[in-house]
Amino acid sequence: MTTPAGNGPILEAESLDKKFGGIHAVQGVSLHVMPGEVVALAGDNGAGKSTVIKMISGVYRPDGGEVRYQGQRVDQLTPRQIRDHGIETIYQDLALADNLDVGTNLFLGREKIKKLLGIPYLDRKTMRSEAAKALKNLGIVVRDLDAPVRTLSGGQRQALAIGRAVYWQAKLLIMDEPTAALGVPEQREVLALIHRLKASGVGIIFISHNLHDIFAVSDRIVVLERGRKAGERLASETDGDEVVKLMMGGV
Repeated sequence: MTTPAGNGPILEAESLDKKFGGIHAVQGVSLHVMPGEVVALAGDNGAGKSTVIKMISGVYRPDGGEVRYQGQRVDQLTPRQIRDHGIETIYQDLALADNLDVGTNLFLGREKIKKLLGIPYLDRKTMRSEAAKALKNLGIVVRDLDAPVRTLSGGQRQALAIGRAVYWQAKLLIMDEPTAALGVPEQREVLALIHRLKASGVGIIFISHNLHDIFAVSDRIVVLERGRKAGERLASETDGDEVVKLMMGGV
C-alpha cells in the first residue's frame, strides 16, 4: 500500500532483490526511514550495503521489490531524477572537483550562468555568496571560499558535500562511510552535523564500519549479512556485541 507523503516513512524499500549473473547480491531486503531519523546500514564487506543504496539512488534497478519515496514509486527513475526528487547520496569519494573553489563545487552540474553582451559566463560571485550562506546555516566554517577544494581538510570536504546536498533541498541523505579516513576531531564535527540535519527533519541512511559512530548518531540499525537482512534493532535497545553477532550470521 502506498503511504501518503508527509504521513509516514519518507522512504520505503520493500523486498529488494538484485542479482549479478549467478551472484544473488541482495535478497528480499526491506527497510524504511522516517523524517528526522538516522537509520544505520551495518554489515561486513560483501553484505550488500552498497547494492542496496545503489538501488535506492537509481544506479541499479531492482530485479525484485520496489522503492517508494514520499509515497511514490521511484525505483524505475534515473539517478538524476532521484536527485531531483530529493534523495542525495554522498559516496566516499565525495564527487568534488579538487581544482575548483567551494562555491563552484556547491553548484557543480547546476552552475549559475550570466550573460555579458550575449556571451555566457559563470556567475562566481553569486555562487560564492550562496555557498557562504548555505555553509553558515549548517554551522560549517570554511575561511577561504575562493581556495581550491583540495586545500580543505577531510572534515571540511565532507561537510561541503553534505552542505551541497542540503542546499538542493534533499529530504533524504544516503551517507556512505562519511567518517572514514577522518581524524577524531573531524569525525566529531561530521557527527555533530548529522545531528543538526536530523533535528531539521532530514532522513538519513548512514553506512559505516565504525560501530561507535553508528551508535553515536543512529536511531535504528539494520544489519545485512550475505545479502539478507539479518536483523533490525533500535540503537537504544542493543549493543555492539549483538550487532556484530548479527553481522556474522548469529542470532
